[in-house]
Amino acid sequence: MSSPFAARNQRATLYAKVGLETDVQAASPHRLVTMLFDGVFEAMAQATQAIQAGNVELKGRALLRAVRILDEGLRAALDLSAGQLATDLRELYGYVCMRLTHANLKNDPAAIEECQRLLTPVREAWSAIGQSPAAQGAPAARAA
Repeated sequence: MSSPFAARNQRATLYAKVGLETDVQAASPHRLVTMLFDGVFEAMAQATQAIQAGNVELKGRALLRAVRILDEGLRAALDLSAGQLATDLRELYGYVCMRLTHANLKNDPAAIEECQRLLTPVREAWSAIGQSPAAQGAPAARAA
């Protein structure tokens, strides 16, 4: 027999998923990139906590999620014809993916911290762009 709380937890998970899907559908391109950065940082924090707790499975899932967001979300969305900044970001995201893979293989929280330090200025710059009136259009968001 299942726990009476299981159904409640399942409903809460479904509601959260629907809420996220609604946010994604309604989000501007700039907001989508912001959400990707939020996801990467959340996954890295979760992986660090999992390493400290000795939870290998959670660490692996969290780091895989961070790498996928970086590779399939942020890196894949770059418009490389936009210039050197896009090329530099592609290289940065590739390096961070490599370091997160290392962190996964070696249970290395220092590598995760390095990735957080490297991505923080990019995330902050992206957030600052979002504060400007020009960020409301799609062209500004394409350089992500």
